[in-house]
Amino acid sequence: MKIVLAPDKFKNSLTAMEFCLAVESGIKQLRSDIEIVKLPLADGGDGTIEVVNYYLKGQKIIVEVNNPFFKPVKACYLYSESTRTAFIEMAEASGMKLLKEEEFDCKNATTYGTGEMILDAMNKGVNKIILGLGGSATNDCGIGMASALGYRFLDKNHMPIKPIGANLSKIISINRDEVVPKLSQVQFQIACDVTNPLYGKEGAAHTYAAQKGATAQDIKMLDKGLQDFSAIIQTTFGMDPQIIKGAGAAGGMGIGSKIFLNGTLEPGIELIKSLAHFDEKVKNADWIISGEGKLDDQTLLGKTILGVTKVAKANNMKVAVFCGMIELTENAIDDFNILYADEVIKYALNTKDAMDNAGSYIKEMVEAFVRKFLST
Repeated sequence: MKIVLAPDKFKNSLTAMEFCLAVESGIKQLRSDIEIVKLPLADGGDGTIEVVNYYLKGQKIIVEVNNPFFKPVKACYLYSESTRTAFIEMAEASGMKLLKEEEFDCKNATTYGTGEMILDAMNKGVNKIILGLGGSATNDCGIGMASALGYRFLDKNHMPIKPIGANLSKIISINRDEVVPKLSQVQFQIACDVTNPLYGKEGAAHTYAAQKGATAQDIKMLDKGLQDFSAIIQTTFGMDPQIIKGAGAAGGMGIGSKIFLNGTLEPGIELIKSLAHFDEKVKNADWIISGEGKLDDQTLLGKTILGVTKVAKANNMKVAVFCGMIELTENAIDDFNILYADEVIKYALNTKDAMDNAGSYIKEMVEAFVRKFLST
C-alpha cells in the first residue's frame, strides 16, 4: 500500500513537514509495511520558502535591501545553483511582517526591495525566478520593483517620481532605456492566488489597502492612481491591465510582475506541485492525506487541499484530511471528494492547546484513521 502525505502548514502551529512527520509516525506505529511518500505543499503564502527548499535543495541567500519605507533590511531568498533557479517571496523585502501595525501605510510603501532581490539573483546567474506574491505592505503596482531593475517612471516634467503608491497618478511616461539587459533572458513564474482586477470595487486598493493602513480617503486616492497608471500601461505596452485576472494581487504586483518581468501568473499550489513533480510521484497511491489549519470556504478558492483533491479525483485515489478546524458541512466535504476528515479542535482542550500541541493530536487522529481504514 502507498500513501502520499501532501499537506499545507497549520499557520502559527505546524509546518507542512512537521505534519508529514507526525502522520508518518502515527501510521508506522500500527503499519510498518506501508510505503509513505512525503510531498509537503504550500500555496505561495508565508512559509512557502521552506517547502520550496525541500524540492529545490538550494542555499539561502541573505541580502541587504530596502524595506517598504526605504530602510535597510536583511532579506532571504533561495538559490539552486544546479538548476539556476531562485525562489523569492516579496514579503521578505516588501511585506507587512517587517512592520509594526502602527507603521502600516501602503500609500507611502514601495516594492523596491523586491526588485533588489531579483537583481541580486540575476547577478548570480539564474535562468528562472519563482516570485511569490502575498503578505505585501504595498500598493505601488510594482513600480518600486521595476525601478530597482532600471525602469524609470517620469512625471510631467520628465523627472523620475519616487516609486510609491501615492505617486501613481503623477506618472506620465515610462522610460525603459536603462532596464537591466539580463531581465529579458530570465523566465519568471509568479505565484498568485487571487483573481482581483487592478482597480475598482474589487481591485487592489478597495480590497486590501485598509488592512495595510489606508484610510477611506487613501483608498480612493490609491484606486484612482491604479486606474490612471493602467492607462499608461495600456499606452506603453498595448495591454489592458483590467482584463488580467490577478492584476490586483499584492497591491498591483500581479500586473506589475506580468508587465515589467514578462511573468506568467499561476496559482501558487500549481507551481509548488510542479516543483515537487507531484502528479508523477502520486501515481499508484492508494490514499493521499492532506491538511491545513482551517478547512473552510477559502479552500474552494484554490488552497492546497483543493489542488490535492483534483489530482486524487483524476487518478481515482482516496483522500483523507486532518485539519486544525473544519468549518465546511459534510456535504461540502463530500463535494471535495474527501472520504475522511478529522480536526484537531475535537481532541484539544481549547484553541491554544490545539495550536501548541497539534502534532501530538495529529498522531491520535492518524491512529483512529488507520484502525478504521488500514487495519489488516
